[in-house]
Amino acid sequence: MFLLIYLVAYYIVFRSWSPKYRPEASSCFISLAHGTPAVFLAIFAILKQSPHGFASPNTSSQSLVLDFSIAYFLMDLLHYLIFFPSDVLFIGHHLATLFVLFTCRYMVLHGAFAMLILLILAEITSACQNLWTLANVRRADVPSAAKLYRLLSPPFYTLYSVVRGFAGPLFVYKMVVFYSSGAADNVIPRWILVSWMIIIAVAISVSILWVSNLWLELYRERTAKVDKKVR
Repeated sequence: MFLLIYLVAYYIVFRSWSPKYRPEASSCFISLAHGTPAVFLAIFAILKQSPHGFASPNTSSQSLVLDFSIAYFLMDLLHYLIFFPSDVLFIGHHLATLFVLFTCRYMVLHGAFAMLILLILAEITSACQNLWTLANVRRADVPSAAKLYRLLSPPFYTLYSVVRGFAGPLFVYKMVVFYSSGAADNVIPRWILVSWMIIIAVAISVSILWVSNLWLELYRERTAKVDKKVR
């Protein structure tokens, strides 16, 4: 499904774009097709499970959401391997994410509740982020794209900072407290739990560093404009 969406984006939706931009735009398009739907699917799957917890067995609806996300990350990984093989950061991110999703879905069959909460936190900014990315790609040659980029930047950075800088770390802290207590050792091997925590912690740290750099860049741009007006 995601391969089909990617091809539609590449050959139809963005056919008038330069070949330089079409791969990245197509990647954004499948991300849009995954992100917001994944949030709603995850919320629905969580609400259907009762009771739920960090060591609860995966339900069929939760497994479906995990499969949906696995399909997306596999397709986007293929995209990076073909068009951006030197982008080690994103390739590593996708491989690590797939490890977490695969082990949760097909190896331990438990822990989907925690993974879906993280998925919601990760993808709730997806629509805004992908529109911002598309605008960023074309802002140098399309005035309307530059205007949209400037309009989206502050609210996107704010939402991303709140989710990745506060809500995410708080939830991961609760996961660490629960899993380190040994309450899930009988259903999830300790080495998998440790791997999950390391991968998730690194991902959140990189996200915080990324958005911090964006805030710094925005500050420099605004300061430069003020200085230019004063002169």
